[in-house]
Amino acid sequence: MDFNVKKLASDAGVFFTRAVQFTEEKLGQAEKTELDAHLENLIARGDCTKNWTEKIFRQTEVLLQPNPIDHTGARIEEFFYEKLDRKIPTRTTNGELLGQYMQDAAKDFGPGTPYGSTLITVGEYQKKLGGAEREFLQASAVSFLTPLRNFLEGDWRTISKERRLLENRRLDLDVCKARLKKAKLAEAKAAAEQELRVAQTEFDRQAEVTRLLLEGISSTHVNHLRCLHEFVEAQAAYYAQCHKHMQELQKELSSANGDAFPNAFAVNASTSGISAGPSPLSGGSIPGHPAASSSPLEPAPLKIEEVKPPATGTRKAKVLYDYDAADTSELSLLADELITVYTVPGMDPDWLIGERGNQKGKVPVTYLELLS
Repeated sequence: MDFNVKKLASDAGVFFTRAVQFTEEKLGQAEKTELDAHLENLIARGDCTKNWTEKIFRQTEVLLQPNPIDHTGARIEEFFYEKLDRKIPTRTTNGELLGQYMQDAAKDFGPGTPYGSTLITVGEYQKKLGGAEREFLQASAVSFLTPLRNFLEGDWRTISKERRLLENRRLDLDVCKARLKKAKLAEAKAAAEQELRVAQTEFDRQAEVTRLLLEGISSTHVNHLRCLHEFVEAQAAYYAQCHKHMQELQKELSSANGDAFPNAFAVNASTSGISAGPSPLSGGSIPGHPAASSSPLEPAPLKIEEVKPPATGTRKAKVLYDYDAADTSELSLLADELITVYTVPGMDPDWLIGERGNQKGKVPVTYLELLS
């Protein structure tokens, strides 16, 4: 018990002398031992690395999970699993949940109806997008977030602890220097010199330990660089997979529209007295399907070879997706190519006339990005 009290008193005394030395240095009333330039540069570099790693880590978390406290309580759940050192269970993504809602709705609306069947198709692809998102989140957490967190919670904590110890050793050294200056008697000077030698040795040893740890920041940068490449690869694969799924979905909807839309609109058309189906003159065939045959009461079909571009009104367009012409009146397209487009009087607004060199034909507007 006596030992503990003495140790407590000793520690309190050391803390007090350090506090006095620190205060006097701030007030300019005491000399301060400066660290060498190399160590100062390492400390500044370490602080910079810690600050930016923390910001990148936090913002990446926001990117991967925008809503910290959503209806699922995802972040809170993950926090408890991490503290309990338990594996976080696989969680349904928002895309997968949306896809399930769509497919459940289709059961009530009728899977055989145009709307119900389309909901089933779109719901299936929403699930695929959600699955791709989940894989991306898992890959990013393992390859990027975890190494950054390990640095902040592991290596940097060790560095911070050793830096605090270095600062204490530096304060002890300066206290010893001040005592030596104040010593008058030879015996007091000898004792102060001995304390100074011990303090200098401890300071030098701690400075070397801190320097070695801070020089390891270079290895941390190399490791984080590799992790950054892996994160970008995972992100690129995710977006490529999403793009592929969306292209497949658009093609499925495009091929299904020929059956779905006429049936869906037939009821409204019959009650309003308007004939269903696109006009042959307007070039209004559904993408992927030939135009309906004309009746004696309808104008003759549009003849592409007779269409002339207007004096003004032509535009450049970039093709977004590949498109295979359904008949000779349409123009096949390749993604990313540039073509000239224009419209003619009476033409379906969902279609344009496209020209590529000497080739000419109808092209669907949804496959284009108009540039000018």
